[in-house]
Amino acid sequence: MLNRRQGDPGFTYIELLIVVSITGMVMLALMGVVNTATETTSTVGTRNDLVQQTRFALNRMVDMTRRSPKLMLPLRDRPDTNFPENIREQTIPPSPPIGDQTFATAVLAITLPHDIDLDQDGIPDADDDGDGLFDEDLPNDNTHDFFPGIMGIDDDGDGSVDENPSNWWDDDEVNGVYNEDPKNGIDDDGDGNIDEDTASDMNGDGCPGICGVDDDGKGDIDEGSNDDDDEDGSTFEDPYDPVVYYLNGNSLIERLPARWNTDGISSPDGPVDGRDFIEAPIAENVTRFRVERLDDGNADEVVDLILELTDPNTGESIALHTSVRVGGAL
Repeated sequence: MLNRRQGDPGFTYIELLIVVSITGMVMLALMGVVNTATETTSTVGTRNDLVQQTRFALNRMVDMTRRSPKLMLPLRDRPDTNFPENIREQTIPPSPPIGDQTFATAVLAITLPHDIDLDQDGIPDADDDGDGLFDEDLPNDNTHDFFPGIMGIDDDGDGSVDENPSNWWDDDEVNGVYNEDPKNGIDDDGDGNIDEDTASDMNGDGCPGICGVDDDGKGDIDEGSNDDDDEDGSTFEDPYDPVVYYLNGNSLIERLPARWNTDGISSPDGPVDGRDFIEAPIAENVTRFRVERLDDGNADEVVDLILELTDPNTGESIALHTSVRVGGAL
């Protein structure tokens, strides 16, 4: 047996084993701390990213809604159906539809705020005829897109999109009847909604503008066609311009109307109409989108919004909730 002599600076084999064992245990402990810190940092980063995306999308919808003069969708709840039209909720995976729905879809649609000018021509995009007025001369097809309600959107929440478009593009609420609710502040068809499906003679009085009134202030009364609601010599030239938020897969899409030809179609009455728009995702990995139209008893409408995003790798979810008054910033 070899023995270390007095004064020999070396280590015995057993001492080396002890040192190596202790070092290994220390390294393992340090690696555990480092891994935990890394995982914590990654989790925090994922959560922060989800929060930022969700806040951005919600803030975008809130900002548009506060600056918009009119809520288009959701509709108010109709008394003759067995599902709530005023609540539009969609989840991924899909949640079961309610009542006679075939598929649950969520959507928020408001009219374009009056300060947006995407084509930068100095005229607000919502002023389609450039006369300084907004939505003052609607066509039968209120959005002028040649589809029932809003093109490509499940307006009434039953799960179907653009049903019977060849015959019913004047049906703006997609209930099988068209032009039955003139603009008079009254629920003419008894469906809980007001002024939601006007004819090109918007108030339905058979006169240009309002019968017996010099609408344009030029000294003449009831001149021109009864479809000319602003008595400017042109008919139904200023439709609603909808801003729409809806889900395409797990992406939340923002649709903005465009004042230039985006679809390459110039018929039947010009290159620009309600079929021209631009779309972009404002949130990805959405697992829940809920929009509720609240009736607070006042003329104004309140929209309640819930948006949930889920990271596909970690399963981490963030859901944020807010409410906004339509036109609250006007």
